[in-house]
Amino acid sequence: MTEPRRILLVNGHPDAGEHHLIHTLIEAYAEGAQAAGHALRRVDVAALDFPLLRSQHDWEHGALPPSLQSAQDDIAWAQHLVLFFPLWLGDMPAVLKGFLEQVARPGFAFKKGGDNPFGHKGLTGRSARVIVTMGMPALLYRWYFRAHSVKSLERNILGFVGIAPVHQTLIGMVEQLGEAGVAKWRARLRRLGEQAA
Repeated sequence: MTEPRRILLVNGHPDAGEHHLIHTLIEAYAEGAQAAGHALRRVDVAALDFPLLRSQHDWEHGALPPSLQSAQDDIAWAQHLVLFFPLWLGDMPAVLKGFLEQVARPGFAFKKGGDNPFGHKGLTGRSARVIVTMGMPALLYRWYFRAHSVKSLERNILGFVGIAPVHQTLIGMVEQLGEAGVAKWRARLRRLGEQAA
């Protein structure tokens, strides 16, 4: 039996107006997590209204937009983060990248260490899973493209702020899954939710 954990589900799909496979996967993970007694919170990035960062000065010294305070509080609360997003032009959607840039600010995601403003990682003690859907075969993305955008997210954002370990679930050929394929992935995501993995 897995010890109950605090889990934050981050829906990085940029389309808030329609139901997509990402939403089905989030629901399956949440069902498993709740059945196993884990505490859940959710952030739907597409439903948030926030500006993009446009300067290093704003990132280092500007105020967090009020619309993102709750999301940042949820990240601080969580022991395990699960980020869901579709692969767009080989990377995470721009709205998710903009969200991560805003919430991962110095003073929260990094703590000052001596003369180094990024001397201490502010989000250590948390793990994560990145769940990505894509039109191409997942093996092609993993081996030919070397899963470059997911590795960049793991190393340059999540790892940089202290979140580790980070695991990944890549779901390819989503247009060809059919009902049986979707059901298979729902079952897998439900098991991951039960395990808080």
